[in-house]
Amino acid sequence: MAEVYGSERPRRRRGRKALIVLVVLLVILGAGVAVLDRFSNSYAEDVIADKVAQEVANQNATSSRPEVTIAGVPFLTQVLAGEYQEIRIQLPDFSAPTGTGETVAMDLLDIRAQDVKAPLSALSSGQGEVVAGSVTGVGTIDYALLAGATGQEGMTLAEKDGKVVGSAVLSISRTQKIELSGVADLTVVDGKVQVRFSDVTAKDLPNNPLIQGQVNNFVKQMAFELAVPELPLNLVINELQPLPEGLKVTLGATDVTLAAAGV
Repeated sequence: MAEVYGSERPRRRRGRKALIVLVVLLVILGAGVAVLDRFSNSYAEDVIADKVAQEVANQNATSSRPEVTIAGVPFLTQVLAGEYQEIRIQLPDFSAPTGTGETVAMDLLDIRAQDVKAPLSALSSGQGEVVAGSVTGVGTIDYALLAGATGQEGMTLAEKDGKVVGSAVLSISRTQKIELSGVADLTVVDGKVQVRFSDVTAKDLPNNPLIQGQVNNFVKQMAFELAVPELPLNLVINELQPLPEGLKVTLGATDVTLAAAGV
């Protein structure tokens, strides 16, 4: 009986060793796949960033190096399927000419493309269609830039109670000045941000028809339009929202061919 027991022990040890080796190999294989997944993800993000940078330059706009993030894990599964959850493109220090003499600047233009469809060949070769079902963008325009577009010296704009309020000084004579303030009504018409002022008030305004006429004319002169520059990925303005730090601009587009637009 002793001989029988002694002959089984080495087999059990060999079985345990084989199991350990198998587990180690699986761990190494899993780590290798994870590294490959992250490397492929990083490579694709760099490719997209290069193409976005080129598109920004083609539009005579400028920005710091685009920061691209492809969401979703694992990345390789998305590549094989040719479908991506979301691609986030951040353009720091973005600025673009309007074509009418002004330059629209944003500290950050944050773009997100969702429901993206791209065959593997399109990413590997840089050719072919990459289409996003929807693209949204968000940026903030400084009030000083908007105020400068009025052409009125001393004009200031700021947010108050969820609205944009404008203030300016009207010179009635060499010695008399009147400070005016009013609510700015913001609308987007034909690709331009139109600003008109209403509820204009003036402190200590004399009850004088001549001076009242001057005020009315000045209010009309305060109105202005700011042309919207050509934006990446065919984005257009959908919404304007006054915030304390600036005018928040929400942009959007649908069925965007990213390859043709620069991605």
